[in-house]
Amino acid sequence: MKVILAVPAIVAIVYRAWSRKSLTPIGLVVAALTASIHAIYPSPVPFACLAVFFLGGTTMTKIKHGIKARLTVSSSGSAGGEGPRNHVQVLANSVVATILIIFHARYFPDSNGSTCFPWGGDILTVGIIANYAAVAADTYSSELGILSKSSPRLITSPTLREVPPGTNGGVTLAGLLAGVLGAFTIALTTVLLLPFCGTGSGHGITASGLDGGKAWGLREKVLWVVAITVWGVLGSVLDSFLGGLLQASVVDKRTGKVVEGDGGRKVLIHPGEVISTGIHDGSIRVRRASAADTAVAPPSTDADYESRKIETGYDILDNNAVNVLMALIMSVGGMAVASYVWDMPFLSSLI
Repeated sequence: MKVILAVPAIVAIVYRAWSRKSLTPIGLVVAALTASIHAIYPSPVPFACLAVFFLGGTTMTKIKHGIKARLTVSSSGSAGGEGPRNHVQVLANSVVATILIIFHARYFPDSNGSTCFPWGGDILTVGIIANYAAVAADTYSSELGILSKSSPRLITSPTLREVPPGTNGGVTLAGLLAGVLGAFTIALTTVLLLPFCGTGSGHGITASGLDGGKAWGLREKVLWVVAITVWGVLGSVLDSFLGGLLQASVVDKRTGKVVEGDGGRKVLIHPGEVISTGIHDGSIRVRRASAADTAVAPPSTDADYESRKIETGYDILDNNAVNVLMALIMSVGGMAVASYVWDMPFLSSLI
C-alpha cells in the first residue's frame, strides 16, 4: 500500500477511535501498530478490510449500546454495554491477519499482489480476507443479535434451549442475518479493490497454468462475493459454538441477566473460593480462584458474587481467546479451501 495513502488513513482511524473513546490508550497504540503492519502489504485490501471492520464494528456497538446496557450487567457492577476496547480485544480480531501479513513481507517481499490478483491467486490474501469476513460476521452478529425480539437459542444444546440475551453460544435469526451483513461488507470491499486478472505465475504463492489461463469474469467475482460472505457467516457460527462450549456464561441470579467480563475477560464467580469450569450432567465443576482471577474482576462485595451462577459452558477460554481460535481456524481453513478449488497443493502454495 502506498505511503501517501497509508499515513493519513492510519491517522484518521486512530483519531476516530480517540475522539469517540472506542479504544483505551494502549488499545490506540496497538491499533496504530496493527494498521501500520497492514499497510506494508502490496495490495490495499488487507488495510481496507481492517478499516471496514473497525468502522463497522464501532458503529454496530454504538447502535446497540443503550439496549445492551439494559439486557446485561457488567462484572464491575455497573450496567452492561461495552466500554472502550483494550489492546487485547484489538489483537483478538486482527492478530491472525497480522501474522499472515508479516509472513508475506518476510518471505515474499517481491510479490506482485499490488498489481494483479490472479485466478488461483495469492493464498495469503485469501487467509487475511477470511479472517476479516469471519470476525466481521461475528461482531455484527453479537452486536445486533442481542437486539432480537426472540430469545436466543443455545447452539451447543441438543434441544436448542432458550437462554438469556448475551449468552455465549446463543443464536438468533436476526443475529445470523446481521452476520451475513458483516461478512458481505468485507466481501464487497475485496471485490471492489482486488486487481483481478488471469491465471497467476511466479512468486511462490500463486498457481501457474491453471485452467488454461482462466481469468476472473463476472461469474467468478459473484461467486467470490458469495463464498466470502458464506465463509464469514460460518465463522460466526463457529464462534458461537466455541463460545457456548469453551467459554462460561455467568448469570446474575437476582436479575437473570448475563454478566459480561470487562475487556472480554472471564467473570469471577466468588473471590477466594471457587470458579466453575463448566456444567456437565447437571453438576458444576469448580476450581480454586487464583490471584489472577481476582485481578480480572475486582470484587465489590461478597454478596455480589454469591448471586452469580454458571448458565452454560466450560470455563476454559475467555471471549478474546475464543475469537483468536475462531479466526485462526477460519483463516487456515479458507486458504485450504481456496487451494482445493484452485487445484493447487496447499503446503506447496506457501513455499
